[in-house]
Amino acid sequence: MGLRINDTAPDFTANSTAGEIRFHDWLDGHYAILFSHPRDFTPVCTTEFSAVAQLAPEWAKRNTKVIGVSVDTVAEHEKWKHDIESLAGNPADFPIIDDTSLTVSKAYDMLPADYYLPTEGRTPAHSATVRTVYIIGPDKKIRLTISYPMSVGRNFAEILRALDAVQATDGKPFAAPANWVPGQDVILALSVSTEDGEKKYGHVETKLPYLRFVKLPA
Repeated sequence: MGLRINDTAPDFTANSTAGEIRFHDWLDGHYAILFSHPRDFTPVCTTEFSAVAQLAPEWAKRNTKVIGVSVDTVAEHEKWKHDIESLAGNPADFPIIDDTSLTVSKAYDMLPADYYLPTEGRTPAHSATVRTVYIIGPDKKIRLTISYPMSVGRNFAEILRALDAVQATDGKPFAAPANWVPGQDVILALSVSTEDGEKKYGHVETKLPYLRFVKLPA
């Protein structure tokens, strides 16, 4: 059974470019984005890590930590960081986990439990399925998952938008409609009557009996 939304994100202890990390302790009441890669020094992944580095101010504004997972060693990660930072034009200060043991990849259902990586001659194709993004809440629950094939670079503008939508609706009687971006109205949950919605959130715009919009409270 794979991980599902609202499951508790598996805890783990692993070495990383920031030292040993125990994941649940590292979260420390923040949102987190865990994004995984099949190997260091791969072209698409290098562009993705660079994009994450460039977005450092955006993650900070959203009380969100980011952490990368790659099935190579910390020593390889440190070498790779030079390429990432050169492409990004700024530091890559987030940790990158050493997952040569596949502990994290298996815990997060990125590989079959009996998957075998050869010790010699391994290529990214052997771990191609390690291409997943998890958004995790401060309560350590999984909020969102997205998986990508090797040939498709992740759209971190969309991941940032999804994070905004998760945070805007988390624990609130709202939902984000298609293509929602911050500043737009949100959908009022059916559990809230129109009368109560107007008392709490102001004008309720009814498009359909089951589709009502309100302004997102500041």
